[in-house]
Amino acid sequence: MHLLAAIPGGIADGAEAVDLEQRPGDIIFISAADTELSSLAVSRGAISDGPSLRLANMMQLSHNLSVDIYVEDIIASAKLVVLRLLGGVSYWPYGVEQLVECCRRKNILLAILPGDDQPDEELAALNTVSRDVSHRLWQYLVHGGQENYAGFLNYCHFLLDGKTDWREPKLLMKAGIYWPGLEDPDLDAIRQSWKDGAECIGIVFYRALYQANNLAPVDDLIAALQAKGLNPLPLYVGSLKDPICAEIIEQYLRQTRPAVLLNATGFAISSPGADRRKTPFDIANCPILQVIFSGGNEDTWRSGITGLSARDIAMNVALPEVDGRILSRAVSFKADAGYDATTQTNIIAYKPVPDRIEFVASLAANWARLRTTPAKSRKIALILANYPNKNGRIGNGVGLDTPAGSIEVLKALKADGYDVRDIPASGNDLISALLEGPTNDRTRKAKSDGLTYSLDAYKSFFRSLPTKLQSEVMERWGEPENDPFVSSDKFHLAAKRLGNVIIGIQPARGYNIDPVKSYHDPDLVPPHGYLAFYAWLRGEEKIHAAIHMGKHGNMEWLPGKSVALSEECYPEAVFGPTVHLYPFIVNDPGEGTQAKRRASAVIIDHLTPPMTRAESYGPLADLERLVDEYYEAAGIDPRRIALLRQQILELTQSTGIDVDCGIEAADAEGDQLSKLDNYLCELKELQ
Repeated sequence: MHLLAAIPGGIADGAEAVDLEQRPGDIIFISAADTELSSLAVSRGAISDGPSLRLANMMQLSHNLSVDIYVEDIIASAKLVVLRLLGGVSYWPYGVEQLVECCRRKNILLAILPGDDQPDEELAALNTVSRDVSHRLWQYLVHGGQENYAGFLNYCHFLLDGKTDWREPKLLMKAGIYWPGLEDPDLDAIRQSWKDGAECIGIVFYRALYQANNLAPVDDLIAALQAKGLNPLPLYVGSLKDPICAEIIEQYLRQTRPAVLLNATGFAISSPGADRRKTPFDIANCPILQVIFSGGNEDTWRSGITGLSARDIAMNVALPEVDGRILSRAVSFKADAGYDATTQTNIIAYKPVPDRIEFVASLAANWARLRTTPAKSRKIALILANYPNKNGRIGNGVGLDTPAGSIEVLKALKADGYDVRDIPASGNDLISALLEGPTNDRTRKAKSDGLTYSLDAYKSFFRSLPTKLQSEVMERWGEPENDPFVSSDKFHLAAKRLGNVIIGIQPARGYNIDPVKSYHDPDLVPPHGYLAFYAWLRGEEKIHAAIHMGKHGNMEWLPGKSVALSEECYPEAVFGPTVHLYPFIVNDPGEGTQAKRRASAVIIDHLTPPMTRAESYGPLADLERLVDEYYEAAGIDPRRIALLRQQILELTQSTGIDVDCGIEAADAEGDQLSKLDNYLCELKELQ
């Protein structure tokens, strides 16, 4: 058993037993909400005297030994204990049990309060204070704001000395509008800071941040949007499921009609597997980008490959996906704001990451640009997968006649007013037209040079990439002049122009390598030709949106974090904040999730084709299920990975499938799984 001392100024996640190393105090306040703890610390700092206060983060007391130490050293000597508990007794059963037992045995005042605005009779029955007292304490915290936090402390002092002056809690709207530097603003006041004729971008965030004045990421989003000539509409909300909150949000959206919404609240209104429920955002009828205020710390995010903790993924990624949110980036992380000696606790605040703020603002601006640009002026890229890199596999979307489907998309765009010219008569004609130019198959000579991108323009783009990425690409692939798609100081691109629509072949992930083994390779960096293709679309062609046609391309599998990407992740370096649409077969949400989480894709499901596929059966079906669980666990619950890996390899060996896959005993486990995954994909798609 390890016992960690809580380090002043550090952030612990409660995974180990922790001794908070506080001294006993008169009033003990325990909560899992960093915003609440920091606000109370500020309020206590403004009081010159009075009972001593100790603040504790419940997340640091998740280990039973941590609870035992804290109860024995701190709780047992207290006069008043207040616990704010979200999720009821079942969320922290051992802690509640020990607090109640100690406080009753020692005749200590105890108030266990709901962590939200819903009464909890089970908690109320455990208190040693009256219901009136516990209700008043709860209301101070429910409404929040520095005036109420100061009122909470004054009332606690009164409970101990019977003479301190106190005031009733001040009510705060469940939802409302915010603007930096303005107290209780209305919409007219905010409009004074807006630009005439600019598009409105809504920002929805939790009321708790407003209550605690923990608004740095919101303020930075506002500034970034304004810098792009957009009009921010910041709205705080207690819960999107609350009918009163929902009505207030709907009223503001009805009056402003935003082009895009940035949603920084977690969870979902709808439930997985159930019919979709109405949301207060529906009235806006606009794209909704999910923005993450992470509960983790920035150093862990930067150094890790998973991107976010399991808790963050569940709350801020997986559940919002149920409501159809478009995932953007994590724009802030919890950071140490100092150690407060008076309350003997670490003060934690959200710290925005400037380049993540900029990315989200750019993505919002690009969605707004797409929405407001007339159809005839919109430039669209239609990109066909090519796996493996043979000409006979161009447009190989699983379960989709991609060439024919692309023709139908081109016709639909033209019918809606897009400038689409020279649409091929059929899917075969489309492929024939593409085969006239460069392709990923370097064994044949192209009849034409295709579209071109100057080497100088590419080098300018390449220099804008993070130094780490430049070094990795140069080390693996050498100088851009040596790329096989370069001649006469130009990249020759596998693309064809049809008016304002460009249809192209997605580049291969590398040259002179096994395309099957490398397609999902998490370490293989893309060559210059790959980077040039997307840099040309974004920089020179200035496309409004990209459509990757069919399951699945390779861009979302490039090296980088699983979710909450940084500027050093290749999908972002390649694709940037581009509007992304992705027709994808409905029966493979796992691989579609890669594009949603790593490239902000909007998945447009299509049905499975009315034909017989080989599919998987028997042990193959069992293996496929285990592999799917493995990939899912890698993103949400890494603790299961080792067990699943063992089960997969044991089943592979017991059935002899390892021989069919070409798995060697000397292969590393990761290589064995990669071979198995490729084998199952190929076998399953036989028709």
